[in-house]
Amino acid sequence: MRAYAVVSCQGEDHVVGHGDLIGRTPTAGVVVDDPRVSEAHAIVSLRKGVLYLLSLRRLVIADGAPSSEVRLVPGLRITLIDELELVVREVSEPPCVLAVVMPSGERLVLPQVASFTLDPPRMHPRLLPTAAGTAWSTGERWTLRTEGTSRPIEPGSRHLIGGQSFEFALVSIGDASVAATDANTDGVVAPLRLVAFYDSVQLYQRGKKVHTVGGMGARLLSELVACGGPTRWDVLARELWPAEDDTLALRHRWDVALSRLRARLRQAGVRDLLQTDGTGQISLEMYAGDQVEDRT
Repeated sequence: MRAYAVVSCQGEDHVVGHGDLIGRTPTAGVVVDDPRVSEAHAIVSLRKGVLYLLSLRRLVIADGAPSSEVRLVPGLRITLIDELELVVREVSEPPCVLAVVMPSGERLVLPQVASFTLDPPRMHPRLLPTAAGTAWSTGERWTLRTEGTSRPIEPGSRHLIGGQSFEFALVSIGDASVAATDANTDGVVAPLRLVAFYDSVQLYQRGKKVHTVGGMGARLLSELVACGGPTRWDVLARELWPAEDDTLALRHRWDVALSRLRARLRQAGVRDLLQTDGTGQISLEMYAGDQVEDRT
């Protein structure tokens, strides 16, 4: 009930699926112990029923040719950096995968670990300790934990999370893309389109004027777009202020830039786009139906 690939890197096998990162970050699906590899070096993505590896920081080499995206097939050898390969051992792309139907009606494919928060209901493709509910897979078995109680998830079942109903259902892998949100009422947020140009970021939202973010706020958002997943604050900060050697001064710059960016988004009527997990990791918080374009 889940699309996944088994890949080998540095002598170890790893199971990865949609949304899993490959890099030095401790939360990656494949943690690579090499300073030449970025914290978020590549990401696995499910597109129209097919698993791909997408490069985030530099091109990878597959079949002797550099590429920004590679379809994962058994036997493929992908060079991340010189003398460091990722070997695809196995690929599973079943006809159906397990998805959750949110209270809003949105249908989202479940990653290997998913956290559910409320007000409004959202699914996060990672573990959040403070979430109202957490779902995870162990092979073909899925489990949901809410309020300290764990129970199995079966296709077609409904479960209450924080008093709201979530349904779990099988969907065709070819239809496993996220459905766009069409309404901006009843607690459902209208989709957002973010276009990053590095020194500027344009934000499009139905019924609102295009908002442009510039300066350090734009660079911060663009770095998050390039990373494609949760990244430590200090990794991003050193990209923004490479000449700053003092850690305390770097943290001060980071906190100021983050606060100013959030204030600017609020003034423009744009929801908070920055998700922190309390351990130093930060990522873009995208809802179902949102679009991100990297034109950096």
